[in-house]
Amino acid sequence: MKQLLLDISPPALPTLENFVPGRNVELFQTLKNIIAGSEQERFIYLWGENGSGKSHILQAIAEAFTRNKLNAIYIDCNILQNKNRKFPVINNIDCLTIDNVDHLNSSTQINLFNIYNYIRDECHSLMLVSGSVAPSQLNLRKDLVTRLGWGLVYQIHVLSDDEKIQAMKEHARRKGFELPQDVCNYLLRHIKRDLPSLIATLDALDLFSLREKRPITIPMLRKLLFPTS
Repeated sequence: MKQLLLDISPPALPTLENFVPGRNVELFQTLKNIIAGSEQERFIYLWGENGSGKSHILQAIAEAFTRNKLNAIYIDCNILQNKNRKFPVINNIDCLTIDNVDHLNSSTQINLFNIYNYIRDECHSLMLVSGSVAPSQLNLRKDLVTRLGWGLVYQIHVLSDDEKIQAMKEHARRKGFELPQDVCNYLLRHIKRDLPSLIATLDALDLFSLREKRPITIPMLRKLLFPTS
């Protein structure tokens, strides 16, 4: 039998429109105000555990600035370090987003310290940085830690199971079908629990249901997830 999981498309590109705020409503509204030009905050630091949505937010903000024909860059420090690279030259930037800052080595920390000073003194743009812990708990240079705490600091809270279920059901309704509670519970127990993975599986399940011309049930979901069992 064809492996139906191949029908699961990559998660949609991160945008503010497909970000589910949950308990992060204040942060979400602040970011929307900045994009709309009604708030002038220039430095924001976000922290939270893996899967909380930090990368989604940073990429979404860069996307929103780009969509408004402004210059924006998203940089993942994990990739930077794995490829033994330094930060690119930052010139004429409107929005700079730096993800996973706690993975920087000593030389790239100096590099980022200088970028902060440039943004403050020359560029006057938005700088959005993320890490796994609050600034004061980062194992980084003290002068860089000071800069990371210059502006607003937000902890990003992971969505609760109830919030994930609500998001899945709302996504299903937008696609024109009702998602049973038992299917939601099964998804949370048997696949990756981050929201993009859950939504991608829902999209594949919807497609499979249309092909089979049958309503969505747990047996159908099992057939999708475990096609050879």
